[in-house]
Amino acid sequence: MSTGVTAESVEDILTLLRQEGGRVTTSRRLLIEALFDAAAGHSTAEDLAAEVQARAPDVHLSTIYRNLEELERLGVVTHTHLGHGPATYQLASFAHAHFICEVCGSRFDAPDELFRGLARLARQRLGFTIDPHHFAILGHCHDCELRAR
Repeated sequence: MSTGVTAESVEDILTLLRQEGGRVTTSRRLLIEALFDAAAGHSTAEDLAAEVQARAPDVHLSTIYRNLEELERLGVVTHTHLGHGPATYQLASFAHAHFICEVCGSRFDAPDELFRGLARLARQRLGFTIDPHHFAILGHCHDCELRAR
């Protein structure tokens, strides 16, 4: 259940980009800054593009997607599907699993330790490594479960 590259600052990520042969462009720097501004939150590519475009209006959404793809390839960013909406992005060092109530839509951040036993069993029995951060787990929250009774 690795959360990718631990990056403590914008400069850490820019250094990694340079080490991997990537260029440090204004759009990349602004995107990384936007990801740090959103730190523990979940931002869509469109949210991130709006933040970048507020400072650099000429940066296109396609540039944001390409940069997110590159940052994900480097292990700096992860994307998550939180139900039926667009994918959300965050720094890999802040990645976590999610529970979403199918009734009321409440979203809960799920700590990784909830998945350690499952991850261990999946690896031992199936040779499979799980990534609980990629998709949300759907179910019913406590309040909705009580109302259903």
